[in-house]
Amino acid sequence: MNDNDVLTTEYDALIIGSGPVGCTFARKLVEAGKHVLMIDAGAQLSRRYGEHLKNSYLFQKNIDLFVSVIKGNLLPLSTATNKEPVLTLDPSAFAYDPDKYAGFSMRNQNPEQKKHTNLPAAAATYAVGGMTTHWTCAVPRFHAQVERRNGDQEYPIDDKKMDELYDEAETLLGRKTSVFAASARHLLVKQVLKQAGGEFADVAELPLAVSERADSERTSAVSWSAADTVLGDLAEPTHRPSEGSFTLLPEHQCVRLEITGAGRRQKVEYAVVRDLRDLRREIQLRAKTYVVACGAVPTPQLLFNSGVTLPALGRYLTEQPMSFCQVVLQQEHMDNIESILRGVSGGDDDAAASAADRVAAYRAAQLKRLHGGDKTADPVPFPPAERDPNLALLVTEQRPWHCQIHRDAFTYGALPPNVDPRLIVDLRWFGISRPRPENKVTFSRKIRDTFDMPQPTFHFRLDEAERKATDRMNEHMLRTAAALGGFMPGSEPVFLTPGLPLHIAGTTRMGTSELDSVVDEYSKVWNVDNLYLGGNGLHPFGNASNPTLTSVAMAVHAANTILSGHPGH
Repeated sequence: MNDNDVLTTEYDALIIGSGPVGCTFARKLVEAGKHVLMIDAGAQLSRRYGEHLKNSYLFQKNIDLFVSVIKGNLLPLSTATNKEPVLTLDPSAFAYDPDKYAGFSMRNQNPEQKKHTNLPAAAATYAVGGMTTHWTCAVPRFHAQVERRNGDQEYPIDDKKMDELYDEAETLLGRKTSVFAASARHLLVKQVLKQAGGEFADVAELPLAVSERADSERTSAVSWSAADTVLGDLAEPTHRPSEGSFTLLPEHQCVRLEITGAGRRQKVEYAVVRDLRDLRREIQLRAKTYVVACGAVPTPQLLFNSGVTLPALGRYLTEQPMSFCQVVLQQEHMDNIESILRGVSGGDDDAAASAADRVAAYRAAQLKRLHGGDKTADPVPFPPAERDPNLALLVTEQRPWHCQIHRDAFTYGALPPNVDPRLIVDLRWFGISRPRPENKVTFSRKIRDTFDMPQPTFHFRLDEAERKATDRMNEHMLRTAAALGGFMPGSEPVFLTPGLPLHIAGTTRMGTSELDSVVDEYSKVWNVDNLYLGGNGLHPFGNASNPTLTSVAMAVHAANTILSGHPGH
């Protein structure tokens, strides 16, 4: 399709944002025969639309190298300007009077941001596929009582419907719990925790969006799901569906929605879009329905810039407090891997017995090499092809936090090259904060961000109850670590920089009233007939579990609504 066709066509739907949520809308609508145009401000980084970059051979072999990829794709959203003078600056160098000037505002430095209420690690990814180009792929369901309730408030979508939506969302994302379950490393960590009993007895496989590779018999590598998984055949740029159509324009940024009408009868007439490869081009794109799913901060930012004035926009922000440490597996566990694995009972017994045999054979082969004078014998008894552990202690009413026991790459926790990663287990504990209107993101009428949009400013604090709960969460992590081994130097237990989980929610929350929410239970913006939202910003009560699966489930519900006609319209 040429540029003129894109400009003159009125699509059934224009989707702004190409992450898994936007791709859910796209797939559902195209499969129903609709003509869909998707745009994203980010570049296309892979052959298929929105592939997980961690599927590269190099990163499968050395996950710690992937840390630099993550860092390179995250744009910090609000950095408080440092007004302190540089004491060692050359006296002849440029200086300014901080009493007269608020400070610098380049690269999302924000003189309106207070340090003590900031989420300094909050960031957005601008790329086709969004954050799923580098996400962890953890896809637990929200706990019905802890995360889909808030006191006497109930979720806008009822439990029965949510279970149906979860089933479809899990299929779209390729949820699995079996891919790592037979690994000796995985089974050892699982059995050590089960033997510790009590609060660890319910340790189970971490639900992941992942699948086996076609050559899995030759490699420990796996295929991580991302936006392309959700798109299915539409992720192939050359694919032409039998009905409907799908077009994706990278590096096209929606800067404003032109909304007409008044009161409860408004509608989007067109989207104003910048071609970021040719800033001389500002175009208008038209559709019957508009979907904005470009992140928990960029989405309300776009609505703000479009003149939407709902009182809840940007408010009721939640983000997860998070603690982290790395553990080096205990000597006793390593010396007794085989006996620990042979003690496994229940559904894991056959896999554990097979894993014990592999470890015993590998250990014997390395000892034989060592006794033969080969100093390159492997001192670690895990065969190199054994996959990482991927376990979880999921949210319960007594334990209102989500616990991941695994190995992965983040912007922190990379191992030095002289440490064998087979000995290391990452512990990441995610807490929950509850929605309050004073926790919010606002948008400046004076300062512009990197993408020439109103600069976001955070106003966020945990309350006393949340701080106490976070302390209990950390104590639980310490007990878990003690059961497994000792702390990796440099990765002792720490609370991470606020915003680092990248799970901001609530900024476009779903609800039953335009007074305290932005969208209704079908994800439609209040009073705007043809505007729907998607993403983590819709979660109304905060969350301890990873939010992507629930966001995709909500998008399934919204797409079905678009196809069937919105109730009351």
